[in-house]
Amino acid sequence: MKKTISILLFIIGVSLHAQVAIGKDNVTNASVSLEFSDTENKGLILPYIEDKSGITTDGTIIYDTTDHKMKYLKDGNWANLSEDDGTADTIGTADLTIQTGKTDQATARVTIGTNGDTDTTPGILILTDDNKAMILPKVASPHLNIINPAAGMMVYDTVAKQLVVYNGKVWSFWKP
Repeated sequence: MKKTISILLFIIGVSLHAQVAIGKDNVTNASVSLEFSDTENKGLILPYIEDKSGITTDGTIIYDTTDHKMKYLKDGNWANLSEDDGTADTIGTADLTIQTGKTDQATARVTIGTNGDTDTTPGILILTDDNKAMILPKVASPHLNIINPAAGMMVYDTVAKQLVVYNGKVWSFWKP
């Protein structure tokens, strides 16, 4: 029931181009476009990308299946979010069978924000406001508390106070 309500709230929020809260009643403040509940040990899974050659929009975040790293596009160059030391113990893995043989819908996309009707940015999930942010799912010590994380998972660790990404094998912790 809780999942159904969350999905319904998401659909309503998207259709109104308003702020969206997932797994909770509302966002914490006016500067948030998309916010997740911090009461469950779940993360946000990034899209698995097999060919990133056509992606040109800075700020895009993906899970690159060619080298099993999470990356973001900045100034036209891909920067790694998940690093490894080149050994089999740290190189990521992902089960691609869930998408193998599936046909992408080129027009499938969700926009959240006041410019949703006119924004033409390519992507699956686009936050269109230029004065609002997304708040990642918050998890205390995700490396200890998320059982069976999926490759491409991203959360905010409330204990370490860091962005944490999972490449399918190891967690990478990022702190400014």
